[in-house]
Amino acid sequence: MTNTIDAGIKLTEQAQSKVKALISAENPVDENGNPVELRLRIAVEPGGCSGLRYQLYFDDRNQEGDITREFGAVKVVVDKMSDPYLMGASIDFVDTIEKQGFTIDNPSAQ
Repeated sequence: MTNTIDAGIKLTEQAQSKVKALISAENPVDENGNPVELRLRIAVEPGGCSGLRYQLYFDDRNQEGDITREFGAVKVVVDKMSDPYLMGASIDFVDTIEKQGFTIDNPSAQ
């Protein structure tokens, strides 16, 4: 079962636009040629400089206990073990001369 809730993480407008563009470019279909709905999955693992390491990737699977948040046309999925670590986190997409990519501002990280 997948739960859909509104609290927790935030996805900025820039991040939403980039996720939509990347999913559109991927244009996934199943073996019958039907469109596959991809969602942005965020997972948290111990490690890294802040004590947490993040994984962001597109996924079409639903796992037991997944929590889904909707940001316009973009769906973000978090597993139940990672969700508490992401409370209050904001995900943005930065595209500057210095760097390009998704950034996570997480007040829960140490």
